[in-house]
Amino acid sequence: MATVHKFEDLEVWQKSRLVENVIFELTCIGKLSKDFDLKNQMNRSSGSIMDNIAEGFGRGGRNEFIQFLTIARGSGTELQSRLHRCIDRKYISEADFLYTNNKIEEVLKMLTGFINYLNKTTVKGHKFKDRNEAIPNSKPQIPNL
Repeated sequence: MATVHKFEDLEVWQKSRLVENVIFELTCIGKLSKDFDLKNQMNRSSGSIMDNIAEGFGRGGRNEFIQFLTIARGSGTELQSRLHRCIDRKYISEADFLYTNNKIEEVLKMLTGFINYLNKTTVKGHKFKDRNEAIPNSKPQIPNL
C-alpha cells in the first residue's frame, strides 16, 4: 500500500464526501427541507463521516486513526437510520432511499476494510516514525561526560 500524505487522497474520504453532498442535496428538497431537526441531524452525521476520517488521519497514529474511523462508521450507520426515517415519513422516494443507502453502505464497507487493515499492520503512524523504542530489559545508556 502506498503512503498517503494527505487525507484528501484517501478513497474512503472521497466517497464519504460524495455521500455528504448527496445528503445535502436530498435535504434541500420537498418535505424533508422543512423538517429542520431531521435535516440538520442528517447533514451533521454525513459531515461527521468525512470529518472523523480527516481528524483520525491528522492524529498521526494508527490506534487513534482506528478510533476515529470507528466513530465515522457509527456516524454512517446513524445516517442510515435517519434515512429510514425519511422513507417512513414519505419525505423521499424509494429510488432516492436505495441510491443513498447504497452509497452509505459502500463507505461503511470501505471503513470496515480500512479498520481491519490498520488492525493488522505493524505500522504505528508517522508521529512514531522517529521515536526510539526502548529495548526491554536493557540498561539506559548514559553518555560520557
